[in-house]
Amino acid sequence: MGITREWVLRRRMATQRLTSSGLPEPADVVRLLTCVQSQEAPNAMWSLGMRTRGGTDDGVRAAFDEGQFLRTHILRPTWHFVAPQDLRWILGLTSPKVLSSMRGHFARLGLDEDVAARGADVFRKVLAGRTALTRREIAPHMEAAGLPHKGLALGDLHLMNELHGVIVSGPMKGAQHTYLLVDEVVPPETPLDRDEAVARLVHRFYAGHGPASIKDLTRWTKLTQAEVRLGLEILGDRLERVEVDGTPLWLDPTVPARTAPEAPRAHLLPIYDEVTLTYPALGFPVAPDHPRGPDADPWIDPYASTVLVDGLNAGTWKRAPGRGVARIELKLAAGLTPEQVKAVEAAADRLAAYLGAAREAFVT
Repeated sequence: MGITREWVLRRRMATQRLTSSGLPEPADVVRLLTCVQSQEAPNAMWSLGMRTRGGTDDGVRAAFDEGQFLRTHILRPTWHFVAPQDLRWILGLTSPKVLSSMRGHFARLGLDEDVAARGADVFRKVLAGRTALTRREIAPHMEAAGLPHKGLALGDLHLMNELHGVIVSGPMKGAQHTYLLVDEVVPPETPLDRDEAVARLVHRFYAGHGPASIKDLTRWTKLTQAEVRLGLEILGDRLERVEVDGTPLWLDPTVPARTAPEAPRAHLLPIYDEVTLTYPALGFPVAPDHPRGPDADPWIDPYASTVLVDGLNAGTWKRAPGRGVARIELKLAAGLTPEQVKAVEAAADRLAAYLGAAREAFVT
């Protein structure tokens, strides 16, 4: 059926629980979205918190430290949050392609599969018994084994072993991330047939991110278009196909996606949030007087995040330094109405409440 762009954007917001009822736990959000990009971990935790009923920064961090959801390199060559029960089958499906695509990069750092395997032996020795160690604490053990022990090479040795399913995130140690052995925190499971895994990932993506296109999915997961079409064929009528501006989109009609009457008008979306990052071709319209310009060029300030109000990309926000206070710098389109500015300030209040801090928002 033919539909409007506005309907697509509203449904995505509701599907992702930004304008519909929040989910009970942060791990429920991770399961809904399947993988949540998280190289900026504090911002990614806000992505979970804003979709969770009564979510707080302390609560999301506690759930992470308890292992209710994990952080690792998965799906693409960057960090994502993922549920423990989804780790193995997604790695099995997507890691070979990620590793293959990075082979030249690894070679320039002196890394290959033999080095990765030797590193795996070190990880299994020093992390045994759920011993959570930071990268800095692991480095001397790598050095003693004659393996890369600093800089990018050490980081990518970790990355390779994450993609191989040897190590995964552990609880935070202060401000530092730790690592644990996958085999000690994730139960074993029978590997899926590849076609079954493709169909499952296709379904999960459209259930948590729909309405979305095939190109949205191939960008998100690096599956080929042929693989996505195979998944769609296997799924049959479990997904609904709609069309906007001549582009076919898919969604799971069984996923709750009703905008709540009390839904907020404005959101301070974290950098790399799934509702903006996922859809480069059909995203939120940009205010003509956006502070980044009419195209909202992210390179003007790549660390500023999106202010969304009434479905319009209307500015940017950043959290400025400040102990015990949520100092939120807002750069808004000049054409916003006073009511829209108040809605943005209410969004800043929600972020402050999530952080458990006093809110100080200022517009520049």
